[in-house]
Amino acid sequence: MGYQTEIHSVQDRIKSFGGAWDGIDAEAVARMRVQNRFHTGLDIARYTAKIMREDMAAYDADPAAYTQSLGCWHGFIGQQKLISIKKHFGSTKGKYLYLSGWMVAALRSEFGPLPDQSMHEKTSVPALIEELYTFLKQADARELGMMFRDLDAAREAGDMVKEKRVLSKIDNYETHVVPIIADIDAGFGNAEATYLLAKKMIEAGACALQIENQVSDEKQCGHQDGKVTVPHEDFIAKIRACRYAFMELGVEDGIIVTRTDSLGAGLTKQIAFSSEPGDLGDQYNSFLDCEEVTADDLSPSDVVIKRDGKLMRPKRLPSNLYQFKAGTGEDRCVLDSITSLRNGADLLWIETEKPHVEQIAGMVDRIREAVPNAKLVYNNSPSFNWTLNFRQQIFDAWSEEGRDVSAYERADLMNADYDGTDLAAAADEKIRTFQRDGSKRAGIFHHLITLPTYHTAALSTDNLAKRYFGDEAMLGYVAQVQRQEIRQGIACVKHQNMAGSDIGDDHKEYFAGDAALKAAGEDNTMNQFG
Repeated sequence: MGYQTEIHSVQDRIKSFGGAWDGIDAEAVARMRVQNRFHTGLDIARYTAKIMREDMAAYDADPAAYTQSLGCWHGFIGQQKLISIKKHFGSTKGKYLYLSGWMVAALRSEFGPLPDQSMHEKTSVPALIEELYTFLKQADARELGMMFRDLDAAREAGDMVKEKRVLSKIDNYETHVVPIIADIDAGFGNAEATYLLAKKMIEAGACALQIENQVSDEKQCGHQDGKVTVPHEDFIAKIRACRYAFMELGVEDGIIVTRTDSLGAGLTKQIAFSSEPGDLGDQYNSFLDCEEVTADDLSPSDVVIKRDGKLMRPKRLPSNLYQFKAGTGEDRCVLDSITSLRNGADLLWIETEKPHVEQIAGMVDRIREAVPNAKLVYNNSPSFNWTLNFRQQIFDAWSEEGRDVSAYERADLMNADYDGTDLAAAADEKIRTFQRDGSKRAGIFHHLITLPTYHTAALSTDNLAKRYFGDEAMLGYVAQVQRQEIRQGIACVKHQNMAGSDIGDDHKEYFAGDAALKAAGEDNTMNQFG
């Protein structure tokens, strides 16, 4: 419904009360409605799921149409990211938010900083989703509020051309609300626990849930050692639990991203159930590191399986975990991925130990033999040393080509002495095109960085502390923060406006009319910023 139509609709409603509602201004109501487009998290989940489905179809038609996101650990960070995107690119199309379980554990747990091992409170995840969308909706209200001020100014000046232009901007307004891909870790328990948490996350607004195939009670960060996977049937139950949650809540387009950690996981907690040779359980067990034994070789606690007519004893560690055969990681990733897609997953996530397009593509090629439209979400992780990895990739490529690399020491390529070299420039160019190359060659639909704002907060705080508490003192803040905000047009330099002061003034005027005590008067120091 257009803005003017909304006003007329409200006017008719007010009139129907025979004067009792005459103190309500129809245009003020219309403005509040436009500023609050999404009434519930489910409204957001349905809206953003449709966006993601359309983006996935666009990628299938053209791999250049990949999408991106950055992980955000606070509503304000997510809000400022989307405000910046709209400012610099004019649209939020193809730009999402990522909610990292790592950052929830490290920054949002009541226990304080925790490792990424599913020890934080379940409720902290849906709480952050709700917080992110609260801030994104407030960004809408703020920006639309400024448009309403422009509209009022145009009317006061009798400028009908400007008035029409502003009305068109209001009617065609693009919201800051975008899809969130939300990390549900390994489900925080059994399939029922996964279902209950998935519902909370969807009700908070999540249209896409990312779940991994590690055991819940031994879950590790994907870039750490000691990862333990579960048999496929266990994981399929959790995929179904997420789908049931989406469908129960009426978010039928909801997206499930299944992550396999098998590339770096050398352990399993249990032997899969198998009823016949070649079934899914038997395929999982075929990767176990076993030795052939006879009944006389067995000790009382040994577990054995039958493989190719032989009695085999899986290698069992003192931790009571079973070990996979070395070198089977990629094969297990491929099987995990195909199995997930055939059981309700929409997108894949393969956690790798380095950012290497051909390594990813090698697995995706095999997956696409079974599921031709398989697509990935890929973690452009800060856990990778991108500079070192890509300099080594260039070094290796040049070596294979027969180029002279004697001026470089491969193990020391992170050294700043190499920063101005041709090899460093070639590596940086490969980093710059990594997302484009990965989407074209390796089926990556969505590129994300899990915890960039964790690092940017630390880096900017370090720079400010060094200057402010050093010789620069107040100049350290003014020159490096406030002046840069002004020069770069950072909206929150007017922090009162960003925090909702003008929205509050509008509401005061709606409620109290001329008696409203507003904050945005002549003495408001925010006026110093123009």
